[in-house]
Amino acid sequence: MYKFEISNIIYQPNDTVTVIFKDLSGSYPKPKPGQFLTVSFTFGDREVRRSYSFSSSPDVDEPLAITVKRVDNGEISRLLHHQTRIGDIIDVLEPQGLFYYEPQKDIERTVFLFAAGVGITPLYSILKTALVKENKTKVVLVYSNRSIASTVFYEELLEWQKQYPDRLEIVWIFSSSKNLLHARLNREYLIRIVQEQMPGHGKVLFYTCGPVFYMDLVRFTLLGMGFSDSNIKKETFHFPEEEEDDDEKDEEPIDVTSYAIKLLFQGKEYDLTIPYNKTVLDVGLEHKIKLPYSCKSGMCSTCISQCTAGSVRMDYNEVLTDREVENGRCLICVSHPLEEGTVIEVI
Repeated sequence: MYKFEISNIIYQPNDTVTVIFKDLSGSYPKPKPGQFLTVSFTFGDREVRRSYSFSSSPDVDEPLAITVKRVDNGEISRLLHHQTRIGDIIDVLEPQGLFYYEPQKDIERTVFLFAAGVGITPLYSILKTALVKENKTKVVLVYSNRSIASTVFYEELLEWQKQYPDRLEIVWIFSSSKNLLHARLNREYLIRIVQEQMPGHGKVLFYTCGPVFYMDLVRFTLLGMGFSDSNIKKETFHFPEEEEDDDEKDEEPIDVTSYAIKLLFQGKEYDLTIPYNKTVLDVGLEHKIKLPYSCKSGMCSTCISQCTAGSVRMDYNEVLTDREVENGRCLICVSHPLEEGTVIEVI
């Protein structure tokens, strides 16, 4: 755990705030553009962690910063908006996440960034790195909002466009537009943007962040255009319960058995019994095991583990590929054992 001091708080449009930090330890690992920061708050005996993408770029001379949208029932987002003050010190974990950009100085390619609302946060970090650290890369930002007034980083992005007029193209999409064909991103509009902005050499990467339906639109359209799934990266900003379909809740019978498992972590072995309504992480934390975790919802990579014996089911998974799951990888924050004697090693 590291200590950060809040050095500034900048209130942004659309109920969004940028929190700027000073690393008090001086040893915080350098994040990769697109990764997230996990903050930790303790209320009595209860620890609450939340993850927020860095809006700062590690390759620009600027302090570490996260940009957070206020959520009505969001315990930590409301705290960051209304209760934290400049000078406050908070606990944070090292940067994490598999959604990041690896710059290559002399590579020639086009990077498409599809952002909706606060989904701009990790993409803003990637945009800055791609422009500063690479010489030939063209960046195309497709950015959807209600209006200019509700657009986070609007003025800052205009300044970046002025600085890199030949390498940064921004397609602004506002739902308040009178031109209904361009008021929202749709399949035909997306295809046209990509075709117009694609160079002849064809080296391309796609990053998208926003609501699930938005990212699905981007991904399936790009796949239909013939682009490889490996070149399409996405970062999810939602909790899986928001996506639950009432008609599908009871499709599969729930196993209500409690299973005994062995949990291997940092050279120690723990014998745990996991009730059907709790995850491996839940029980591990109840036993005061300092397991790694962040989102608790299967959306980050912090708690990736290996099931070496037995099997598990996951409530949700936005991180692991089908092949990784087949080979025993799991996320303990959403994992439930399906067999007695299951063995899980925390990586």
